[in-house]
Amino acid sequence: MAGKELSWKYVEESVIEPDEIVAARAHSLEQGVEPISPATGAHLALATAAIDAQSIIEIGTGLGVSGLWMLRGAPHAHLTSIDVEADHQAGARRFFTDAGHPASRVRLITGRAMDVLPRMNEASYDVVLVDADPKGLLESLEHALRLVRVGGIVVITHALWRDTVPDPAKRDGVTREFRSVIGELVASDAVHVALSPVGDGLLQLVKRSA
Repeated sequence: MAGKELSWKYVEESVIEPDEIVAARAHSLEQGVEPISPATGAHLALATAAIDAQSIIEIGTGLGVSGLWMLRGAPHAHLTSIDVEADHQAGARRFFTDAGHPASRVRLITGRAMDVLPRMNEASYDVVLVDADPKGLLESLEHALRLVRVGGIVVITHALWRDTVPDPAKRDGVTREFRSVIGELVASDAVHVALSPVGDGLLQLVKRSA
């Protein structure tokens, strides 16, 4: 296991983040908001680049780290980002602007995701990122699968939840919900599934059918 931990550390430290993401990450940590890890960001950029994403929606803006990474992979995409914290979104807006992303392509919606998502158009997004309160994981996932187009990608962060999901002795509610969701998805014919230990765990789905 020690060797694995060394490999995970190497993977994270191998990522070179651009200045605007470094700044957004530093501000996130100052505000007590946990950003995605650098290697997780690199995976997001790869995903958006691989399918030439034109329309992206994320649940959980934070200070913009995840959005910046996704737009790094698909710089001409339109990003819709939902978060309940207006102050965080104001900071994220500054980082998006500094990175050269015009306001016309970055739509920040302040509000509870579960209030906003039902109003979003079905099957109209290439990539959906779920990086929000894990207590609402199942509902967020249901919306994500509704919003993403066939052939599109859904990405869920924190999928190993502080390394508790692989530990059978851990049985708190969030851990059990992640286990349940992962188990159901890998058994489903409606999606292709890949689970990676990068960051705090990254669950990636490709929607196969409506």
